[in-house]
Amino acid sequence: MRILIIEDDAEVAAYLAKGLKEAGHNVVHAADGEGGLFLATSETFDALIVDRMIPRLDGLAVVQKLRAAGNRNPVLVLSALGEVDDRVQGLKAGGDDYLVKPFAFSELLARLDAICRRGSTAAPQTSLKVADLEINLLTHKVTRGGQSIDLQPREFRLLEYLMKHAGRVVTRTMLLESVWDYHFDPQTNVIDVHISRLRQKIDKGFDLQLLTTVRGAGYMLHAPE
Repeated sequence: MRILIIEDDAEVAAYLAKGLKEAGHNVVHAADGEGGLFLATSETFDALIVDRMIPRLDGLAVVQKLRAAGNRNPVLVLSALGEVDDRVQGLKAGGDDYLVKPFAFSELLARLDAICRRGSTAAPQTSLKVADLEINLLTHKVTRGGQSIDLQPREFRLLEYLMKHAGRVVTRTMLLESVWDYHFDPQTNVIDVHISRLRQKIDKGFDLQLLTTVRGAGYMLHAPE
């Protein structure tokens, strides 16, 4: 997706841009409300992340002007103001969701995905498949080529996350936040150990290797052509 970030805090903007790019998105940044409004009305975006307290036109005013102009792009409002009245104001201004700082990047990604797919009537997903590797999200049964694979709970969560992001590079930060619920890097090899164990279980004995390490970036689960 092509995402516009309207955020005046350079560190927060850089953090968001880095995470979104690692997740495969194209990112454009504006450091104030007027610049953000100009970009949002002159270029095409799939979603907007708008900080509430920004100079030269606050975030809620930006959203209100966009809605008044007929712009229906999904908008995620970010703010340090987290009271009920603050969140209500953000939604009434036209925001599709409201996320309070500080936040976990994995939650931001989930909320962004949610507002972008809102309105979809697709049935809930109960299974995932990559090549001949399949997992059942209800029973936690895992098979490859018809052979049953026994995974520990953490290994299943890791595989589920990788399969939900099949074909995309998954970074260490994404795995730490989403699989281990860490919002910091513990500086251990816990990810490497679990990836190694998972690779032994799902790839050993098969000609097609599905789980690969992308040097300097992270990991990817995909079926090479």
